[in-house]
Parts: sequence; structure tokens; C-alpha cells
Amino acid sequence: MSETVLKLSGIEKAYKRGLPGEVHVLRGVDLEIARGEVTALVAPSGAGKSTLLHIAGLLDQPDSGRVEIAGEPMQDAADRHRTRVRRGAVGFVYQFHHLLPEFTALENVVLPQLADGTPRRAAETRAKELLDIVGVLPRADHRPAALSGGEQQRVAFCRAMANTPKLLLADEPTGNLDPETSDRVFAALMTLVRETGLSALIATHNLELAARMDRRLHLETGHLREA
Repeated sequence: MSETVLKLSGIEKAYKRGLPGEVHVLRGVDLEIARGEVTALVAPSGAGKSTLLHIAGLLDQPDSGRVEIAGEPMQDAADRHRTRVRRGAVGFVYQFHHLLPEFTALENVVLPQLADGTPRRAAETRAKELLDIVGVLPRADHRPAALSGGEQQRVAFCRAMANTPKLLLADEPTGNLDPETSDRVFAALMTLVRETGLSALIATHNLELAARMDRRLHLETGHLREA
């Protein structure tokens, strides 16, 4: 039986938006992602995909339901433990790279490892390996401003995977790129995911990219269904 890296059970989430009553974003969402599985999350704007990713990545709490990371229940865990699990087991990629502008590409991938206690030499070795997989190693000594948009996002992928997470969560990771660059960057992301063997939940509007993943899920009116 394959290892379940992420399990969501009965996830409910609602927000008050200045109107009478509440807006229910997630209504009893159930989801399991196995080790090595790459899953597309397709949803219209405002459907709650970012909320779902934040709950899956322990950045937000559901109103009700259970979240398990690698078999460990997290909904009642202390904040310090949730932070530790999030830092070590989950990697995040967003539409905008959020690289630190004063550091080089290599340093941006090294820093999360140093924060996690990895010795500098080992951190630099892993950073170079990751940058090489996505084809940005020749640009390792450049700061983000000297990199193209596609290169910046590939560095962001490497940073997300620097601490060897079990799960990658990506929110429209190619949404800020032109179609040609988007295709190239997505291919780099898939190579990186396959090379490292981790699981991924990737939110995207791009149906062509979604079709290249192992599974496709649609989030509409608070419910999640298989495509």
C-alpha cells in the first residue's frame, strides 16, 4: 500500500465578508495524495483553492475537519509543532517567486536549509544539485533582478524543495508567465518533482498543464471532485 502524504477529511471553511451570514468556501472536502503523486487542482477564481492549499500546508485552520501530514494528525497540534512540520515536510510555491532580492539564486536556496540546521557546505551542495536539475545552475551567482521571470520561478521551485519536503503545494506557479515560458517552467517543475520523488498538489487554470499531471481535481461551490 502506498504511503499517504496528505489526507484531508471533512474540511469545512467559511468567512464573513461584511454581509449577513457567512460565505462557505469549503464544504466537507476530502482528499488523499499518495507518495510520488502529482495532482492538479483546477478551480475558477475565488472558488477557494488558495484556502484549501493554506489549510493543507498548515498555514490556516479549518472550521472543522481533519488534516494529516504523512499520517500525523495536525488539527490539534500546538503552533510550534505545526510550524516545525510545515518547515520540514511542506514546500510552497506561489505565482510570484518572492525571492530575497539581496541574495543570489544559490543563496536563496541555501538559506532555508541553514535555518533548518543544515551545515553550509551540505546546503550549498544540495542547492547546486537542485538548480542543476532545473537548468539554472549557470546562473547561480546572479541575484533575482538579473534573472528572467522563468529563471526566478525555477529558483523558487528549488527553494521550496531545499529541505526535502514530503509535499509540495503550488498556487498557480506559472500563472505570471507567458505561455511558452510557462510550458518550459512547468516541465522543469515536473522534472524536479519526479527526480525528488515527492508528492505535489498544484493549483492551475491551465487545463493543458493539468492534463500532464497524474490526477485532476475540480473545486466548485465548496466541493471537490475528480475530473
